[in-house]
Amino acid sequence: MRKRMRTTAVTAVAVALSAALAAPAVAAGPGGDRTGDTGDHRATARAVRAAVGDGVPGVTLRAEDRRGVWTATAGVGNLRTERPRSPHDRYRVGSITKTFVATVLLQLEAEGRLSLDDTVDSWLPGLVSGHGHDGTRITLRQLLNHTSGIYNYTADEDFGRTYFLEEGFFEHRYDTLAPEELVRVAMSHEPDFAPGAGWNYSNTNYVLAGLVIEKATGRPYGEEIRRRVIAPLHLTGTSVPGTRTGVPGPSSRAYGKLTEDGSGPVHDVTRLNPSMASSAGEMISDSKDLNRFYRALLTGRLLPGEQLEEMTDTVAVNDRNGYGLGLMSTELSCGVTVRGHGGGIHGSTSDAVTTRDGRHSVAFNFNGDWAGDPEAVIEAEYCGD
Repeated sequence: MRKRMRTTAVTAVAVALSAALAAPAVAAGPGGDRTGDTGDHRATARAVRAAVGDGVPGVTLRAEDRRGVWTATAGVGNLRTERPRSPHDRYRVGSITKTFVATVLLQLEAEGRLSLDDTVDSWLPGLVSGHGHDGTRITLRQLLNHTSGIYNYTADEDFGRTYFLEEGFFEHRYDTLAPEELVRVAMSHEPDFAPGAGWNYSNTNYVLAGLVIEKATGRPYGEEIRRRVIAPLHLTGTSVPGTRTGVPGPSSRAYGKLTEDGSGPVHDVTRLNPSMASSAGEMISDSKDLNRFYRALLTGRLLPGEQLEEMTDTVAVNDRNGYGLGLMSTELSCGVTVRGHGGGIHGSTSDAVTTRDGRHSVAFNFNGDWAGDPEAVIEAEYCGD
Protein backbone atom coordinates (compact mmCIF):
# COMPACT_ATOMS: atom_id res chain seq x y z
CA MET A 1 0.00 0.00 0.00
CA ARG A 2 3.02 2.17 -0.62
CA LYS A 3 2.83 5.44 -2.47
CA ARG A 4 5.53 7.32 -4.29
CA MET A 5 6.04 10.13 -1.79
CA ARG A 6 7.38 7.48 0.60
CA THR A 7 5.68 8.82 3.74
CA THR A 8 4.49 5.31 4.56
CA ALA A 9 5.02 1.77 3.34
CA VAL A 10 3.71 -1.69 3.99
CA THR A 11 7.23 -3.04 4.43
CA ALA A 12 10.60 -1.42 4.92
CA VAL A 13 12.75 -0.93 1.83
CA ALA A 14 16.43 -1.24 2.62
CA VAL A 15 19.42 -3.29 1.53
CA ALA A 16 19.78 -5.14 -1.76
CA LEU A 17 19.85 -8.86 -2.40
CA SER A 18 23.15 -10.68 -2.59
CA ALA A 19 25.44 -9.86 -5.47
CA ALA A 20 24.90 -13.45 -6.56
CA LEU A 21 21.69 -12.23 -8.14
CA ALA A 22 23.51 -10.18 -10.72
CA ALA A 23 21.34 -8.53 -13.37
CA PRO A 24 21.00 -10.43 -16.63
CA ALA A 25 20.38 -8.61 -19.87
CA VAL A 26 17.00 -6.96 -20.33
CA ALA A 27 14.64 -8.88 -22.58
CA ALA A 28 12.82 -6.28 -24.63
CA GLY A 29 9.85 -6.38 -26.91
CA PRO A 30 8.78 -10.06 -27.02
CA GLY A 31 5.79 -11.07 -29.07
CA GLY A 32 6.50 -8.67 -31.92
CA ASP A 33 6.47 -5.48 -29.85
CA ARG A 34 8.94 -2.79 -30.87
CA THR A 35 12.15 -3.46 -28.99
CA GLY A 36 13.50 0.07 -28.87
CA ASP A 37 17.00 -1.28 -28.22
CA THR A 38 18.53 1.64 -30.07
CA GLY A 39 15.67 4.08 -29.56
CA ASP A 40 14.13 6.20 -26.83
CA HIS A 41 13.92 3.45 -24.22
CA ARG A 42 17.61 2.73 -23.76
CA ALA A 43 17.71 4.65 -20.48
CA THR A 44 14.68 2.73 -19.26
CA ALA A 45 16.35 -0.57 -20.13
CA ARG A 46 19.38 0.46 -18.07
CA ALA A 47 17.17 1.50 -15.15
CA VAL A 48 15.40 -1.86 -15.22
CA ARG A 49 18.75 -3.68 -15.19
CA ALA A 50 19.92 -1.43 -12.37
CA ALA A 51 16.92 -2.36 -10.23
CA VAL A 52 17.84 -6.03 -10.52
CA GLY A 53 21.45 -5.16 -9.80
CA ASP A 54 20.27 -3.40 -6.63
CA GLY A 55 18.62 -6.61 -5.45
CA VAL A 56 15.14 -6.77 -6.98
CA PRO A 57 14.55 -10.41 -8.02
CA GLY A 58 12.81 -9.44 -11.26
CA VAL A 59 11.15 -6.58 -13.15
CA THR A 60 8.42 -6.47 -15.77
CA LEU A 61 7.61 -3.22 -17.62
CA ARG A 62 5.41 -2.01 -20.45
CA ALA A 63 5.67 1.45 -22.02
CA GLU A 64 3.32 2.87 -24.64
CA ASP A 65 3.79 6.05 -26.63
CA ARG A 66 3.12 7.48 -30.08
CA ARG A 67 5.63 5.03 -31.59
CA GLY A 68 3.95 1.95 -30.20
CA VAL A 69 4.49 -0.56 -27.41
CA TRP A 70 7.77 -1.48 -25.78
CA THR A 71 8.17 -4.14 -23.10
CA ALA A 72 11.11 -5.14 -20.96
CA THR A 73 11.85 -7.81 -18.38
CA ALA A 74 14.90 -8.47 -16.25
CA GLY A 75 15.82 -10.86 -13.48
CA VAL A 76 13.71 -13.82 -12.49
CA GLY A 77 10.12 -14.49 -11.55
CA ASN A 78 11.02 -17.51 -9.47
CA LEU A 79 14.23 -17.68 -7.45
CA ARG A 80 14.02 -21.47 -7.12
CA THR A 81 13.57 -22.36 -10.78
CA GLU A 82 15.18 -19.19 -12.23
CA ARG A 83 12.23 -18.81 -14.57
CA PRO A 84 12.36 -15.29 -16.04
CA ARG A 85 9.68 -12.67 -15.60
CA SER A 86 7.12 -12.22 -18.36
CA PRO A 87 5.75 -8.98 -19.86
CA HIS A 88 2.31 -10.54 -19.28
CA ASP A 89 2.77 -11.11 -15.53
CA ARG A 90 -0.09 -10.27 -13.22
CA TYR A 91 0.88 -8.85 -9.82
CA ARG A 92 -0.49 -7.28 -6.67
CA VAL A 93 -0.70 -3.52 -7.26
CA GLY A 94 -1.16 -2.29 -3.67
CA SER A 95 -2.19 1.36 -3.46
CA ILE A 96 -2.87 1.67 -7.19
CA THR A 97 -6.22 0.29 -5.98
CA LYS A 98 -6.90 3.78 -4.62
CA THR A 99 -7.30 5.31 -8.08
CA PHE A 100 -9.95 2.73 -8.95
CA VAL A 101 -11.81 3.45 -5.70
CA ALA A 102 -11.68 7.22 -6.21
CA THR A 103 -12.93 6.79 -9.79
CA VAL A 104 -16.03 4.93 -8.59
CA LEU A 105 -16.79 7.54 -5.91
CA LEU A 106 -16.48 10.31 -8.49
CA GLN A 107 -18.80 8.42 -10.83
CA LEU A 108 -21.34 8.22 -8.01
CA GLU A 109 -21.01 11.95 -7.48
CA ALA A 110 -21.59 12.57 -11.20
CA GLU A 111 -24.76 10.47 -10.93
CA GLY A 112 -26.01 12.58 -8.02
CA ARG A 113 -25.89 9.67 -5.58
CA LEU A 114 -23.50 11.40 -3.20
CA SER A 115 -21.41 14.56 -2.84
CA LEU A 116 -17.75 14.67 -2.00
CA ASP A 117 -18.70 17.37 0.48
CA ASP A 118 -20.82 14.86 2.42
CA THR A 119 -19.42 13.99 5.80
CA VAL A 120 -18.13 10.52 6.50
CA ASP A 121 -20.57 10.24 9.39
CA SER A 122 -23.54 10.87 7.10
CA TRP A 123 -22.69 7.62 5.31
CA LEU A 124 -21.02 5.63 8.09
CA PRO A 125 -22.65 6.84 11.33
CA GLY A 126 -20.46 6.51 14.39
CA LEU A 127 -17.67 4.54 12.70
CA VAL A 128 -15.09 7.35 12.74
CA SER A 129 -15.01 8.27 16.42
CA GLY A 130 -12.74 7.90 19.41
CA HIS A 131 -9.47 9.42 20.59
CA GLY A 132 -10.33 12.71 18.88
CA HIS A 133 -11.56 11.33 15.55
CA ASP A 134 -14.87 12.87 14.49
CA GLY A 135 -16.54 11.69 11.28
CA THR A 136 -19.02 14.58 11.45
CA ARG A 137 -16.16 16.96 10.59
CA ILE A 138 -14.51 14.94 7.81
CA THR A 139 -15.69 14.99 4.19
CA LEU A 140 -15.42 12.31 1.53
CA ARG A 141 -13.13 14.64 -0.41
CA GLN A 142 -10.75 14.74 2.55
CA LEU A 143 -10.65 10.95 2.55
CA LEU A 144 -9.69 10.85 -1.10
CA ASN A 145 -6.95 13.50 -0.95
CA HIS A 146 -5.56 12.42 2.46
CA THR A 147 -6.35 15.66 4.28
CA SER A 148 -8.70 13.98 6.78
CA GLY A 149 -6.12 13.58 9.53
CA ILE A 150 -7.36 10.03 10.19
CA TYR A 151 -4.65 7.78 11.60
CA ASN A 152 -3.13 5.25 9.19
CA TYR A 153 -3.97 1.77 10.51
CA THR A 154 -0.91 0.18 8.86
CA ALA A 155 1.28 2.42 11.05
CA ASP A 156 -0.02 0.70 14.20
CA GLU A 157 2.91 -1.21 15.74
CA ASP A 158 0.89 -4.26 16.78
CA PHE A 159 -0.69 -4.48 13.34
CA GLY A 160 2.74 -4.27 11.74
CA ARG A 161 4.21 -7.01 13.90
CA THR A 162 1.21 -9.24 13.22
CA TYR A 163 0.92 -8.85 9.46
CA PHE A 164 4.14 -7.37 8.06
CA LEU A 165 7.02 -8.81 10.08
CA GLU A 166 8.26 -12.39 10.11
CA GLU A 167 7.18 -13.04 13.71
CA GLY A 168 3.53 -12.60 12.78
CA PHE A 169 3.22 -12.91 9.01
CA PHE A 170 3.52 -16.68 8.68
CA GLU A 171 0.98 -17.21 11.46
CA HIS A 172 -1.52 -14.64 10.23
CA ARG A 173 -1.00 -14.40 6.45
CA TYR A 174 -4.35 -16.10 5.76
CA ASP A 175 -6.44 -14.19 8.32
CA THR A 176 -9.61 -12.54 7.03
CA LEU A 177 -10.04 -8.99 8.33
CA ALA A 178 -13.25 -7.00 7.93
CA PRO A 179 -12.76 -3.38 6.87
CA GLU A 180 -14.45 -2.24 10.07
CA GLU A 181 -11.70 -4.02 12.03
CA LEU A 182 -9.07 -2.03 10.15
CA VAL A 183 -10.88 1.20 10.96
CA ARG A 184 -11.05 0.27 14.63
CA VAL A 185 -7.27 -0.11 14.68
CA ALA A 186 -6.98 3.47 13.45
CA MET A 187 -9.56 4.73 15.93
CA SER A 188 -7.42 3.46 18.83
CA HIS A 189 -4.98 6.31 18.06
CA GLU A 190 -5.32 10.07 18.00
CA PRO A 191 -5.72 11.70 14.59
CA ASP A 192 -2.65 13.14 12.88
CA PHE A 193 -4.22 16.61 12.66
CA ALA A 194 -7.59 18.35 12.52
CA PRO A 195 -9.57 17.69 9.30
CA GLY A 196 -8.23 19.85 6.48
CA ALA A 197 -5.27 21.13 8.51
CA GLY A 198 -2.56 19.08 6.79
CA TRP A 199 -1.71 16.19 4.50
CA ASN A 200 -0.71 12.68 5.51
CA TYR A 201 -1.13 9.47 3.58
CA SER A 202 -3.50 7.13 5.42
CA ASN A 203 -4.69 3.77 4.16
CA THR A 204 -7.64 4.10 6.53
CA ASN A 205 -9.06 6.83 4.30
CA TYR A 206 -9.56 4.38 1.45
CA VAL A 207 -10.90 1.58 3.62
CA LEU A 208 -13.60 4.07 4.57
CA ALA A 209 -14.08 5.11 0.94
CA GLY A 210 -14.75 1.47 0.03
CA LEU A 211 -17.36 1.23 2.78
CA VAL A 212 -19.04 4.40 1.50
CA ILE A 213 -19.29 2.86 -1.98
CA GLU A 214 -20.97 -0.18 -0.48
CA LYS A 215 -23.39 1.97 1.52
CA ALA A 216 -24.27 4.14 -1.49
CA THR A 217 -24.78 1.28 -3.96
CA GLY A 218 -25.76 -1.70 -1.83
CA ARG A 219 -22.92 -3.69 -3.43
CA PRO A 220 -19.31 -4.34 -2.34
CA TYR A 221 -16.79 -1.84 -3.65
CA GLY A 222 -15.06 -4.58 -5.65
CA GLU A 223 -18.24 -5.42 -7.50
CA GLU A 224 -18.70 -1.76 -8.41
CA ILE A 225 -15.11 -1.56 -9.70
CA ARG A 226 -15.71 -4.66 -11.83
CA ARG A 227 -19.00 -3.32 -13.17
CA ARG A 228 -17.93 0.29 -13.76
CA VAL A 229 -14.25 0.04 -14.72
CA ILE A 230 -12.89 -3.47 -15.29
CA ALA A 231 -15.67 -4.74 -17.57
CA PRO A 232 -16.15 -1.58 -19.71
CA LEU A 233 -12.40 -1.28 -20.33
CA HIS A 234 -11.94 -5.04 -20.86
CA LEU A 235 -9.20 -5.23 -18.24
CA THR A 236 -8.78 -8.98 -18.50
CA GLY A 237 -5.76 -9.14 -16.19
CA THR A 238 -7.32 -7.07 -13.41
CA SER A 239 -9.23 -8.39 -10.40
CA VAL A 240 -10.40 -7.51 -6.91
CA PRO A 241 -9.50 -10.71 -5.05
CA GLY A 242 -11.30 -10.18 -1.74
CA THR A 243 -10.03 -13.05 0.40
CA ARG A 244 -8.49 -15.16 -2.40
CA THR A 245 -4.89 -15.86 -1.46
CA GLY A 246 -3.27 -16.55 -4.81
CA VAL A 247 -2.33 -14.46 -7.85
CA PRO A 248 -3.83 -15.72 -11.15
CA GLY A 249 -1.44 -16.75 -13.88
CA PRO A 250 0.55 -15.76 -15.72
CA SER A 251 2.42 -14.46 -12.70
CA SER A 252 5.71 -14.61 -10.86
CA ARG A 253 6.49 -15.31 -7.22
CA ALA A 254 6.65 -12.37 -4.78
CA TYR A 255 9.49 -11.99 -2.29
CA GLY A 256 9.99 -10.10 0.95
CA LYS A 257 12.45 -9.87 3.86
CA LEU A 258 9.74 -9.34 6.53
CA THR A 259 12.08 -7.24 8.65
CA GLU A 260 12.04 -3.56 9.57
CA ASP A 261 15.49 -2.84 8.12
CA GLY A 262 15.36 -5.09 5.06
CA SER A 263 18.00 -7.46 6.40
CA GLY A 264 17.79 -11.22 6.68
CA PRO A 265 16.76 -14.01 4.33
CA VAL A 266 14.35 -13.70 1.42
CA HIS A 267 10.92 -15.29 1.87
CA ASP A 268 8.31 -16.27 -0.68
CA VAL A 269 5.30 -14.15 0.34
CA THR A 270 3.19 -14.69 -2.77
CA ARG A 271 0.20 -16.21 -1.00
CA LEU A 272 -1.67 -14.04 1.50
CA ASN A 273 -5.17 -12.91 2.30
CA PRO A 274 -5.39 -9.36 0.90
CA SER A 275 -8.29 -8.38 3.15
CA MET A 276 -5.57 -6.82 5.35
CA ALA A 277 -5.31 -4.20 2.59
CA SER A 278 -9.01 -4.03 1.66
CA SER A 279 -10.00 -1.13 -0.61
CA ALA A 280 -6.72 0.61 0.23
CA GLY A 281 -4.62 -1.88 -1.71
CA GLU A 282 -5.91 -5.37 -2.50
CA MET A 283 -6.17 -5.37 -6.31
CA ILE A 284 -4.26 -7.42 -8.87
CA SER A 285 -3.49 -6.26 -12.41
CA ASP A 286 -0.88 -6.31 -15.17
CA SER A 287 1.07 -3.60 -16.95
CA LYS A 288 -1.07 -3.60 -20.09
CA ASP A 289 -4.27 -3.10 -18.09
CA LEU A 290 -2.78 -0.39 -15.89
CA ASN A 291 -1.67 1.61 -18.91
CA ARG A 292 -5.12 1.22 -20.44
CA PHE A 293 -6.85 2.25 -17.21
CA TYR A 294 -4.87 5.43 -16.62
CA ARG A 295 -5.03 6.42 -20.27
CA ALA A 296 -8.82 5.98 -20.28
CA LEU A 297 -9.16 7.86 -17.01
CA LEU A 298 -7.11 10.89 -18.01
CA THR A 299 -8.69 11.17 -21.46
CA GLY A 300 -12.22 11.35 -20.06
CA ARG A 301 -13.56 7.88 -20.81
CA LEU A 302 -14.45 7.14 -17.18
CA LEU A 303 -15.40 10.51 -15.71
CA PRO A 304 -17.21 13.66 -16.87
CA GLY A 305 -15.07 16.78 -17.16
CA GLU A 306 -16.15 18.23 -13.81
CA GLN A 307 -15.21 15.10 -11.89
CA LEU A 308 -11.93 14.64 -13.77
CA GLU A 309 -11.03 18.21 -12.88
CA GLU A 310 -11.76 17.45 -9.23
CA MET A 311 -9.59 14.35 -9.37
CA THR A 312 -6.63 16.19 -10.87
CA ASP A 313 -6.85 19.16 -8.46
CA THR A 314 -3.93 18.39 -6.18
CA VAL A 315 -2.81 19.20 -2.67
CA ALA A 316 0.89 20.08 -2.63
CA VAL A 317 2.98 17.44 -0.90
CA ASN A 318 6.38 18.91 -1.74
CA ASP A 319 7.98 20.93 -4.52
CA ARG A 320 7.52 18.22 -7.13
CA ASN A 321 4.60 16.10 -5.94
CA GLY A 322 0.91 16.69 -5.46
CA TYR A 323 -1.97 14.42 -4.48
CA GLY A 324 -5.42 14.75 -6.00
CA LEU A 325 -8.32 12.36 -5.48
CA GLY A 326 -6.61 8.98 -5.64
CA LEU A 327 -4.22 10.35 -8.23
CA MET A 328 -0.63 11.52 -7.80
CA SER A 329 1.03 14.23 -9.85
CA THR A 330 4.82 14.33 -10.18
CA GLU A 331 6.99 16.85 -12.03
CA LEU A 332 10.05 15.03 -13.30
CA SER A 333 13.55 16.48 -13.59
CA CYS A 334 13.09 17.29 -17.29
CA GLY A 335 9.88 19.24 -16.69
CA VAL A 336 7.47 16.51 -17.78
CA THR A 337 4.51 16.00 -15.42
CA VAL A 338 3.08 12.51 -15.03
CA ARG A 339 -0.02 11.35 -13.19
CA GLY A 340 -0.76 7.96 -11.72
CA HIS A 341 -0.06 6.04 -8.54
CA GLY A 342 2.44 3.72 -6.91
CA GLY A 343 1.68 0.74 -4.75
CA GLY A 344 3.42 -1.68 -2.47
CA ILE A 345 2.31 -4.79 -0.66
CA HIS A 346 4.21 -7.87 0.54
CA GLY A 347 6.71 -8.83 -2.14
CA SER A 348 5.40 -6.45 -4.76
CA THR A 349 6.27 -2.85 -5.71
CA SER A 350 4.39 -1.32 -8.64
CA ASP A 351 4.03 1.99 -10.44
CA ALA A 352 1.82 3.21 -13.27
CA VAL A 353 1.91 6.74 -14.67
CA THR A 354 0.92 8.57 -17.82
CA THR A 355 1.03 12.05 -19.25
CA ARG A 356 -2.08 14.23 -18.94
CA ASP A 357 -2.95 13.67 -22.61
CA GLY A 358 -2.66 9.89 -22.19
CA ARG A 359 -0.14 9.57 -25.01
CA HIS A 360 2.80 8.22 -23.04
CA SER A 361 2.28 5.61 -20.33
CA VAL A 362 4.46 3.22 -18.38
CA ALA A 363 3.59 0.55 -15.83
CA PHE A 364 5.96 -1.85 -14.11
CA ASN A 365 6.46 -4.18 -11.16
CA PHE A 366 9.30 -5.31 -8.93
CA ASN A 367 8.62 -8.73 -7.38
CA GLY A 368 10.43 -7.69 -4.19
CA ASP A 369 9.73 -5.05 -1.56
CA TRP A 370 13.11 -4.11 -0.07
CA ALA A 371 15.26 -2.85 -2.96
CA GLY A 372 15.17 -0.92 -6.22
CA ASP A 373 14.23 2.64 -7.16
CA PRO A 374 10.90 2.98 -9.02
CA GLU A 375 11.42 6.73 -9.43
CA ALA A 376 14.61 6.09 -11.36
CA VAL A 377 12.70 3.93 -13.84
CA ILE A 378 10.07 6.63 -14.38
CA GLU A 379 12.72 9.34 -14.77
CA ALA A 380 14.52 7.19 -17.32
CA GLU A 381 11.39 6.55 -19.37
CA TYR A 382 10.32 10.17 -19.62
CA CYS A 383 13.59 12.08 -19.33
CA GLY A 384 16.08 9.65 -20.88
CA ASP A 385 19.80 10.28 -20.53
